Amino acid sequence: MSDCCKKPEPEPTPEVAQSSCSATKVETSCCPSEKNQRDYLLWVSGSIVLICYLLGFWFDDSDTLPRWLAVMSSGIFELMNKMWWGLAAAVVFVGLLERIPRELIMATLGRGGTFKGIARATFAGLLLDLCSHGILMVGTKLYQKGASLGQLMAFLVASPWNSLSLTIIMFTLIGLKWTLLYIGLSLLIGLISGVIFDRLVAKGVLNANPATPDDNSHEQPPAVWPELKKLFAAARFTPQTIGALLWDGLKDSRMVFRWLFFGLVLATAIRAFVPVDTYSTLFGPTLMGLLLTLVAATIIEVCSEGSTPIAADLVLRAGAPGNGFTFLMAGIATDYTEIMILKELTKSWKIALFLPLVTLPQVLVLGWILNQMPL
Repeated sequence: MSDCCKKPEPEPTPEVAQSSCSATKVETSCCPSEKNQRDYLLWVSGSIVLICYLLGFWFDDSDTLPRWLAVMSSGIFELMNKMWWGLAAAVVFVGLLERIPRELIMATLGRGGTFKGIARATFAGLLLDLCSHGILMVGTKLYQKGASLGQLMAFLVASPWNSLSLTIIMFTLIGLKWTLLYIGLSLLIGLISGVIFDRLVAKGVLNANPATPDDNSHEQPPAVWPELKKLFAAARFTPQTIGALLWDGLKDSRMVFRWLFFGLVLATAIRAFVPVDTYSTLFGPTLMGLLLTLVAATIIEVCSEGSTPIAADLVLRAGAPGNGFTFLMAGIATDYTEIMILKELTKSWKIALFLPLVTLPQVLVLGWILNQMPL
């Protein structure tokens, strides 16, 4: 089973899902993945969320509880009431996506070194419901199968929090306007970054992917749409298969829940222990607030699921939509796990360090522009 916290294998054997609705799933779970290993982060964070939710339901009078506990409980109660349907929809989407063979998604990438190939790689990332660490395993496989460096970077930058589940959760937290803006701008950064990396390769500044097919290759791409039609035609929709889909979606959403619950605890703890005035001053819609957000995103090592509630809090509580966007995107660009795996994959520190060098200036400029917009 793939473990996104370890160095990727040189060439993992691809696993193809069957074409039935009850098909065998492709494992995409983030660390820890061993069946016998207890997921302490999930259990501890989930228990805190459950206890605080019940306290928020039973004790709506803040005088009954210590102030910090009352703030955390009311915050988790409020956020969970907004997010519950998004979490339920995420379970369904994860179950559905697990039944689509990953190879069909990879086949949509097209040829590297072209804008069309970069655009297809960027949008392909939207189909995968993975965290910023989980997406690395798919990205490494894409690179090993011949994706260009630009396609790899576009895929990594635009994908992690743009998954269907997190998109729905972001919509429930900050609304349709900011969610669509965040998605559009992150895709823009992915496209621009992909083009820049492929140009740097063309000029010899960075090394090309040795597995990329030659321009003279006349290999016919797989017929994606006919395969998708066969997949859906073979699907069986019965109470048993639908139940299996929901159960698999719930199990495979463990990675989402783990980091999302942790992010909820962290975000509400910030609410409890950092006064609103101080929070707005430190992380408000100013240049200093933007830079402090960048520092925080660099230091705090959480998956995209954990970043989502914190980013929403920056929008709603600090009144800084640009800081929320910066926290999500800078966390991806400065993630040391991602940088180390890129170094191992490409055998180049230069390529790995060019990720933040290329993406961070774009993130900061767009974050500053978003901070000038009215909520």
